Amino acid sequence: MNFRYFLTYITPHRSILLLAVLFMVGESALSLLIPWIAGQFAESVMGQPSTWALSHGQILALWLLIFIFQAVFRFVNSYLITQSGAKILAQLSMRLYDHLQSLPVGYFHDKKRGQVLALLSNDVATLSHFVTGTLIGLVPMLLTLIGAIVLMAVIDWQIALLVALLTPLFYVALKLLGKKIRPVSSELMQKQADTVAVLEENLGLFSLIKAFVREPLESQRFGGATSDVLQLRRQQLRLQATLGPVVQLLASMGVLAVLWLSSQQLQSGSLTAPELISLLLYGLLFTRPMSALANLYGDVQQARGGAERLLAIFAVAPEPVDDKLAELPPVKGDIDFRDIHFRYPGGELLFEEMDFHIDAGETVAITGANGAGKSTLTHLLMRFSDPLSGTVELDGIDIRDVSLASLRRQIGLVAQHVLLSDISVADNIAYGKPDASASEIEAAARAANAHDFIAALSAGYQSMIGEQGVRLSGGQRQRIALARALLVKPAILILDEATSMFDPRGEALFLTECREQLSACTVIMITHRPATLALADRIVQLENGQLIEMNQ
Repeated sequence: MNFRYFLTYITPHRSILLLAVLFMVGESALSLLIPWIAGQFAESVMGQPSTWALSHGQILALWLLIFIFQAVFRFVNSYLITQSGAKILAQLSMRLYDHLQSLPVGYFHDKKRGQVLALLSNDVATLSHFVTGTLIGLVPMLLTLIGAIVLMAVIDWQIALLVALLTPLFYVALKLLGKKIRPVSSELMQKQADTVAVLEENLGLFSLIKAFVREPLESQRFGGATSDVLQLRRQQLRLQATLGPVVQLLASMGVLAVLWLSSQQLQSGSLTAPELISLLLYGLLFTRPMSALANLYGDVQQARGGAERLLAIFAVAPEPVDDKLAELPPVKGDIDFRDIHFRYPGGELLFEEMDFHIDAGETVAITGANGAGKSTLTHLLMRFSDPLSGTVELDGIDIRDVSLASLRRQIGLVAQHVLLSDISVADNIAYGKPDASASEIEAAARAANAHDFIAALSAGYQSMIGEQGVRLSGGQRQRIALARALLVKPAILILDEATSMFDPRGEALFLTECREQLSACTVIMITHRPATLALADRIVQLENGQLIEMNQ
């Protein structure tokens, strides 16, 4: 697994990130000067002639100047990295969101929304931090490692060689423990996503949980999910805690080796005391990035898990790309299902050689047992799913030959499960036609027998209805969904149990009000309610994958 795909998100910000890297390099270069200056200061204190011929005060002033420049460089690179990281996070989040929007409806049938939310929050943030922080942070670390060894070699090549020989031991330690950290980190992020999924589901079922007194059992369920996360977190921390001390031990061995060998060199007269001080400080400087690499390795493994999940999502094929397809011209509403064969993935054949025709302007009611495929017919018409074989045609045009947007814009859908947004009533009704005027919105609401209850709300059409319309009754939500579909004046209107939550009086009023609107388009009604069936020109029953005409 590599991160090349995500590195493409750096490209638009490469100038800023390159500038940040330069400041990081500058900070690291200044750090490499400190041991040398310390040696010069020691020479000055001991009365030995300084290589740079600087006084105590001048050396201390130079030291202070380096600290100031380091602070400035660190501030600038942190600001630039944070700014770029925020932009990359937004860019990657938007890319993932757009891809999720492009996926077929069926993809989400076996996915938990909480897991998708975790992708958009945890995994994207982890990847963004990795790309802008971890990867770019490698540059000054490597510079410090190499620079420390090179400058040690300038003073004494034998000591530098001894320190360099310890590097493979660091690599082996990281490799061995890293193999154990990676699967744990990957599973941990998956369990965190599962926990978010449980929480999201419970919040959506809040009233149901209370109605059936399920609070203790749901708390136990959520507690089990968090317990799994805690257990994996402990395991991850235990491995990382093992890696840190191992790396630190190797680093300490390096420092002790430098101290031992340099003391031997000092006694033999081939090394001065100031040089020993510089070597020791370079040895300590060498261990700092080594310790940081141990923590960085854990970040890499966690990022790999997030990257694998994100790449798995990006690998899912979106709905057919139809940029080059023709726009569907305004249709009258003739519908033909020709020789349709269809099954859901892993399921049995639902339709086999199914043929069905609906005339433009006709109102057809479809009944049948639960699971017979009534809603699937409408999904095929809107291309939420495609048949295994056969064609669906509008006015003789194969719907696969036209763009999805132009197809769906001519179909109004009132689904069995009403979906509303936490926006105003007016905005919900105008969801399919954002430029609709207030008078058009009100006319659609009146046709759906929704105007009276909307007008009675505290802010009328500007009232906020809460998530999924939680502040409204089931029947009120259904009326808004009907108004939303009627507003776009579709050529084809699909009513999937659209009056299932109406009381008899409300249903009668709706059928009276919307009769004129329904006569202006082709209507497919999925219903079992006698009053709604009475509106139909034809009633057909779906049975064993075939549509059978019934006597009205």
